[in-house]
Amino acid sequence: MKKLLCLITAICLMVPFFADYNRLGIPDSSEIRKGLEERWFTAPLSEVRSNQPEIRANNNGQKFQIRLEESETTFNVFVSPRALIKVNVYSDKGMYTEEQELYPGDVAGSWVLIRDKRTGKPLRIRYYFVKNSEVFIQFTPQGKIALADLVIFGNYAARGVPTGMSFEKFYTASFEDVMTITETKLPWNYVLVDPQVYHSMKQMCAVIHEKLPEIYYVQDAMYDENHELVHISNGKKFEKAEMTDFPKEKLLLSSAGFVKWIADGLVEPISGGVLKREPLIKETVSVKDNGRQGVLSQKYDLFFALNWVRNLASAVVSVYSGKTYMFNQSGVDVKLNPFASSITEKGVANTVTFVENSGHTVAVLNSLLYVLAATEPGTLYLGAIRGTDRTVSPEIMAFNECVAFFPYFQDDGGFACTVFMNGREMTLENFCYYYADDFVYLTRVKSSERFFPQ
Repeated sequence: MKKLLCLITAICLMVPFFADYNRLGIPDSSEIRKGLEERWFTAPLSEVRSNQPEIRANNNGQKFQIRLEESETTFNVFVSPRALIKVNVYSDKGMYTEEQELYPGDVAGSWVLIRDKRTGKPLRIRYYFVKNSEVFIQFTPQGKIALADLVIFGNYAARGVPTGMSFEKFYTASFEDVMTITETKLPWNYVLVDPQVYHSMKQMCAVIHEKLPEIYYVQDAMYDENHELVHISNGKKFEKAEMTDFPKEKLLLSSAGFVKWIADGLVEPISGGVLKREPLIKETVSVKDNGRQGVLSQKYDLFFALNWVRNLASAVVSVYSGKTYMFNQSGVDVKLNPFASSITEKGVANTVTFVENSGHTVAVLNSLLYVLAATEPGTLYLGAIRGTDRTVSPEIMAFNECVAFFPYFQDDGGFACTVFMNGREMTLENFCYYYADDFVYLTRVKSSERFFPQ
């Protein structure tokens, strides 16, 4: 019987074998690596090439593969734990699922030594320790000691931190050793999480997802405290003549009206009512009248969405606490700036990720939301997008659109973020691609299981 393996569409689950070998319970190859230095870690490339891939087991019975992989400028020695992958197998009798054994180089428990192909010198040692392979810790040699980097989705949460240990120490160091050595040196709180504390986030996402078919995007539309459809710009009700082009029995919401609808679903179960329009449009940014921003602000509402999400998040805090807070008293602004540099195609580049009254660059958003999900579990973020209007000359940078981010960790520890905007759901990847050149200003709102949007 001939088997047809469709690997692109068939890969549905990877199951690494975890053990209580360290505080994270990831597979550990330190025992195996103690016998590999001479043949694999320090030998010339010509000799390493002559080594066949090996399968060895640690004292706990976990299997690892030792192998060489080469790139144009480096050669890498992997010590990778076994994983099972479920593959759909198609035959003349139909389709069934079977398990295949793999040794991925970037799953939790993988260790890799990266060496320069021309000189043979070691460049870095990398440990993978969480579900997302874009998050890892690595060590680079500098003189007699090793420097530590903590990388989160292409951005350095810590870079070049002295460990006080020789680089060679990490040829055989266990991951528990790594955590102990760097415990006070690296921001481990950015990456160590409890996946069980995100239930309210997931529940809110499920409720919003279920109600999305009821929502229809209409510019400048929101529902006021009387549940009347009004224009955000002036507070006036929509006239019947304006309604003829819109589907009946739908919620008509603009970008700003949509995030207000989310906020209303949080406050109404507590206060018995929804939020008013007027407090949400109060200015939160002061600009000089004679500057370019000041002149443009007299003609355009440049900070509309920023004002909206700041005031909206502050209103939710006020309802939660039973005390009225202005935006600058509520602590809703996200000003965290955890990344000083980024990995680029040309190497490492210093980055300014947060700008006052502009927000964070979208390029850092994936990394930032990962850190926020870890350090502020159960928090969603209302964002104002600072885009560029090129239909006028000179072009104008203004906050016109609003968005809601729900970052959380899944039961298996993998990072996820659901994005809601304009009555639609999208992936964080798609959002970052579409708004790659823009800024997003984030404000924080605590999630709740008492969420009942109308």
